[in-house]
Amino acid sequence: MNTVPVNTVPSNVDQQTLRKIFTSDLTETLIKVGLIAFLAYVCVRIFAPFANLVMLGVILAISIYPLYLWLVRKLGGKRGLSATVLVLALLLLLGVPLVILGSSFATQISDVHQQFEKGTFAIPAPDPKVAEWPVIGERLHTAWSEAASNLPAYLQKNAEIIRGYSRKALAVAAGAAGAVLLFLAAIAVAGIMMVYAEGGSRVTERILARLTTPERGASLLHLSVATVRSVATGVVGVAFIQALLLGMGFLLAGIPAAGVFAAITMLLGILQLPALIISLPAIGYLWWADTGSSNTMKIIFTIYFLIAGMADNVLKPLLLGRGVDAPMLVILIGAIGGMVTGGIIGLFVGAVLLAVAYTLFMEWVDSRRPEAVVPVTAADPAPREVAD
Repeated sequence: MNTVPVNTVPSNVDQQTLRKIFTSDLTETLIKVGLIAFLAYVCVRIFAPFANLVMLGVILAISIYPLYLWLVRKLGGKRGLSATVLVLALLLLLGVPLVILGSSFATQISDVHQQFEKGTFAIPAPDPKVAEWPVIGERLHTAWSEAASNLPAYLQKNAEIIRGYSRKALAVAAGAAGAVLLFLAAIAVAGIMMVYAEGGSRVTERILARLTTPERGASLLHLSVATVRSVATGVVGVAFIQALLLGMGFLLAGIPAAGVFAAITMLLGILQLPALIISLPAIGYLWWADTGSSNTMKIIFTIYFLIAGMADNVLKPLLLGRGVDAPMLVILIGAIGGMVTGGIIGLFVGAVLLAVAYTLFMEWVDSRRPEAVVPVTAADPAPREVAD
């Protein structure tokens, strides 16, 4: 049986003319691709300085949007007023403690750096009362005393190495101050985004529908929002609130390095470790060290540290909602990797973005295209599925 080639060239077109046509088409295609690539590069360069701010604003907006809708209903549907009230409340409840702790963190790191530079850094000798602590008192007092006496020689021997780490710590302190300002700005950006959330949601759904199908676009949008909300509030949000509670308590109780311990508490919370790891030693320090507090204040702070240290048991059921679909290992890798690449803000953004990426990827893995199912015929009585 004779067949006619699909791409048969008419006989009246010679090879030179055909070569010119192909060259012209190729040149035009390369120009278009080059212009698109240049436009994408310029857009990325313009957007890059605001990337962290916008991403954090989107995460905050999605996380607190249910609270915003509740406030809109209470204020008679006034969306702008509701967003303003919510932003001011967040700046007061979260922003003020965050600024105080961030300032404390930066000051403590800066003081340590200056002590290293001047060669005056030293570990104070332990109080004799430390030896009276139960179980670990004598051993801790001995180890502490040896460290205090041997530290000057160790610092002199490893001065350059320690000075390098000190400079890195100073950079972290400066980054923490910038992160606080960025977080406060992101709260304001989130307020603006919530006012126009409906239009933004429709645009995002149209984009996802164009990349996939209308049904899949709506499904992916819903899945992304649910994942962001569950991770940002149920994991990172709980750790953030608990760190603020304990950090302010440490600061008021006179616990040294309150800002540093607050940052450690937040990291432990994301790692799903109990905050009692930090609050219990703080209680011990409060009672056995001379902090200048009366016994009544010590009792009050002890109760507060215990409640704040176990607050995650109450916050998680309230904020986690339906649960987190992404494995905790993915969230941890995102948080740690984000912190390494983007500082403290990366701790938030990295955990959420990696969880969303994992969830969408697994949704794609588990989905099956309709065209992948082969119809049943008389010769093939059982349905067969073609592997994706």
